[in-house]
Amino acid sequence: MATGKATNPKAAESASKTLRSKSTGKSSKKAAASALSQTDTIKKTTSEKAATAASKVLRDGRTNKTSKTAAASALSQAASKQKGAATTKGSSKKGSAKK
Repeated sequence: MATGKATNPKAAESASKTLRSKSTGKSSKKAAASALSQTDTIKKTTSEKAATAASKVLRDGRTNKTSKTAAASALSQAASKQKGAATTKGSSKKGSAKK
């Protein structure tokens, strides 16, 4: 399912720089490739594998701004999961009754 978003020119430029850099890590390049492949199209979405890589890039404090821009673009184009399909750690509804 398409997200209706395409990579904007600034994010595409960041993705290109990220892919050309020799010092960029695998996750950054995976996210950048996904973002770059979605330039000028709204029919593609970021794969789950690329979205996971993009998330990792955004959380890593060592990652530079250029790589994070590309990763953010890729992540924004990931298909959203349905509500209730995934639970977060420690978010149990047991014991959450109001007093």
